[in-house]
Amino acid sequence: MPTDTAARLRGTRTGATLIGACAILLWSSLALLTTFTGAVPPLQLTGMTFSIAALLAFGSWIARRENPLGYLRQPVAIWALGIFGLFGYHALYFIALKFAPPVEASLINYLWPLLIVAFSALLPSERLRWFHSTGVLLGLCGTVVLFLGKEIAFDPAHLPGFLAAFACAFTWSIYSVLCRRVPDVPTGSIGGFCAAAALLAWIGHGVWETTLWPSNATEWLAVLALGLGPAGGAFFLWDIGMKRGDIRALGAMAYGTPLLSTLLLILFGKGAFTWQVATACLLIAGGAVLGAGDLRKKAA
Repeated sequence: MPTDTAARLRGTRTGATLIGACAILLWSSLALLTTFTGAVPPLQLTGMTFSIAALLAFGSWIARRENPLGYLRQPVAIWALGIFGLFGYHALYFIALKFAPPVEASLINYLWPLLIVAFSALLPSERLRWFHSTGVLLGLCGTVVLFLGKEIAFDPAHLPGFLAAFACAFTWSIYSVLCRRVPDVPTGSIGGFCAAAALLAWIGHGVWETTLWPSNATEWLAVLALGLGPAGGAFFLWDIGMKRGDIRALGAMAYGTPLLSTLLLILFGKGAFTWQVATACLLIAGGAVLGAGDLRKKAA
């Protein structure tokens, strides 16, 4: 895409929303790609993918002959926000998966789209309409249906994991909404935040994990794809959507992530198509269309 065309797309509310939606599409490949990374430990994988994302940003600065200090020279509060969102979310997510069953942890984690829409009502010049809230609730119902039939049991012994999953949802929703409050911070600064998050992940890996590198080309390619896409490059797209797009519509669309992720796993033979998946398709797709009501009106 030519640079001037990309800039015009980012500059419109509808265009920025579509760019943010591309992050949702990339996140839907997270589970599938992770299954191809072999035995690489979680924090090491986080360090690798965030390092790739940081190198991607630094490479783009060099290619465009831009001064990196223009992106890195940000207030301490902005650095804290970036690290809180990127590293904080992933650290809490891994804690949740370690101390609670993955099905329950994932279900709680996917409260973040609902929280984004709820918190967006607190933003200046943002108005929460009935179709936004209804669309998000449909998406939430679809996500719940997606997990029906799986063994879900909220054992008190898993309370630390459940609390981490709740904190996970609040962390990403708060980070996303606060991005809207700092529209002048360039999206390229995400590269610096990724570098800081990578450093923290590598430190955590050195303390708690044993290094296991990918064992073949497929695993290396999966790690590279994660860094370029769902566990790296998607953060840049999401930042554009949160700062300039329709934050409520993106909240509704975000419930498509677990559904699309499930469909990809099915497509690659790692799952089965059931009535739960079919019902979730209808609910989540309907919720996304309803939640994006403002965009439909503008397109008309």
